[in-house]
Amino acid sequence: MKKYFLTATACFLAVAAVAQMRVNTGAESPLRKLTIAEMAVTNLYVDSVDEKKLVEDAIRGMLEKLDPHSTYSTPKETKQMTEPLTGSFDGIGVQFNMIEDTLMVIQPVSGGPSERVGIVAGDRIVGVNDTVIAGVKMSREEIMRRLRGPRGTIAHLKVVRAGIKDTLRFNVKRDKIPVFSLDATYMLRPGIGYIRISNFSATTHKEFLESVEKLRQQGMRDLVLDLQGNGGGYLQAAADIANEFLQRGDLIVYTEGRQVPRNEYRAEGNGTMRQGRVVVLVDEYSASAAEIVTGALQDQDRGTVVGRRTFGKGLVQRPIDLPDGSMIRLTIAHYYTPSGRCIQKPYEKGKQRDYQMDVVNRLKNGELTSKDSIHFSDSLRFKTLKLHRTVYGGGGIMPDYFVPLDTTKYTRLHRELAAKSIVIQQNLRYVDNHRKQLRKQYEDFAAFNARFEVPQQLIDDILRDGEKQNIKPKDDDELQKTLVTLKPQLKGLIARDLWDMSEYYAVINEQSETVQKALELLSAGEQ
Repeated sequence: MKKYFLTATACFLAVAAVAQMRVNTGAESPLRKLTIAEMAVTNLYVDSVDEKKLVEDAIRGMLEKLDPHSTYSTPKETKQMTEPLTGSFDGIGVQFNMIEDTLMVIQPVSGGPSERVGIVAGDRIVGVNDTVIAGVKMSREEIMRRLRGPRGTIAHLKVVRAGIKDTLRFNVKRDKIPVFSLDATYMLRPGIGYIRISNFSATTHKEFLESVEKLRQQGMRDLVLDLQGNGGGYLQAAADIANEFLQRGDLIVYTEGRQVPRNEYRAEGNGTMRQGRVVVLVDEYSASAAEIVTGALQDQDRGTVVGRRTFGKGLVQRPIDLPDGSMIRLTIAHYYTPSGRCIQKPYEKGKQRDYQMDVVNRLKNGELTSKDSIHFSDSLRFKTLKLHRTVYGGGGIMPDYFVPLDTTKYTRLHRELAAKSIVIQQNLRYVDNHRKQLRKQYEDFAAFNARFEVPQQLIDDILRDGEKQNIKPKDDDELQKTLVTLKPQLKGLIARDLWDMSEYYAVINEQSETVQKALELLSAGEQ
């Protein structure tokens, strides 16, 4: 008891000494106030506390009172957040999915470590370094953690392969595995290319140039640039992409903040896409860097924008690395399009939930389904820089051509079958059982796309699994409406598993109203 009293007294005196120093100096530093509070809680509080968590909670508390995009991330969260943007991670190099609780290889990464040792599509990885990962209800995150590891280390894999009785063993030397930010590149129609960018990473510009060259060799003159669902990424990557379309000196974007002077990004005039027509596709989830590219092409009258109003994320964050690997991303400026529009939508400081519910509120208000529900005040009216067309500010980029969200496209039956993973699971089983047969029957994707029809047995298997979970069509009308969207989805998924994501989009984009509107405009000679 005496020892405790002396320790507590010493701590109290230490805190008091800091407080007295502040009084003696007459300083009114909030930082000292925070330091004294942390010391008091850590050293004097009745119960033990986690000092590290205490500090993290204090940082989060400060940032939560600011804008919605100033955030704190732990070392683990920081690593997970930056991996997709840096363009690579260390691992064994396989695309996989889970059939029930077993990992099935969809495709080994071309030239990657798994392909080099002989792992093929359809293999089931059942063990990693003497740990069983199949049939044990291990989470996807935990499986990924075991498969990944520092470059040069060995992953000892146990693999089950169809037609092979014994379990196969592979020693895979982990290596850098590329993470691609372009989902799809293909010829949408003769003379019209299609590129879909999922995010703006360190490798996006290089990937884009390679895709443009590939499409040019196939006769591309015009381009559909799909940024739907693109949540953003690096500002410089967005500026580099916009540069490919614009003339020398054209303003791409500028940033400005309270402590940050105006900083302009301008085109250098050396872009590969300065000629030819461009249609940019966007939706309510296109944000940040995607909005920079969209706004630049729209304001400079270089491209036509099709879709729905973008998210409205126009705040610039500066990463502040902390000693333990954690990070603060602090907002320091706003993005502005060339015409002077602020991309950021309105928000109230500290009201994060209201901000996050914005897209839901847009749906409730009818903005996503009806153009007539969208209203702008005259104060938000701007003019494009070359043709002086009217565009609007107020947050996000409003497209030139509105395509409503079709909330009736997917039936209740389809949504529930997908939500229970019945569609994806049966698709994986079908490809697994028929991979060799399909490859032999269709020499390439063009043949597959022209001739393949989703077999009735696959539909029956999906409906049977649905019935087991009490998911049934209420009548034949609902079933027929479901098949209209389910069959193209299945065909696209099969194409993805046999080839890649470009083939998936080549199938499903034929049912996309937004893509079809772009084709209509290009066919009619719109710019």
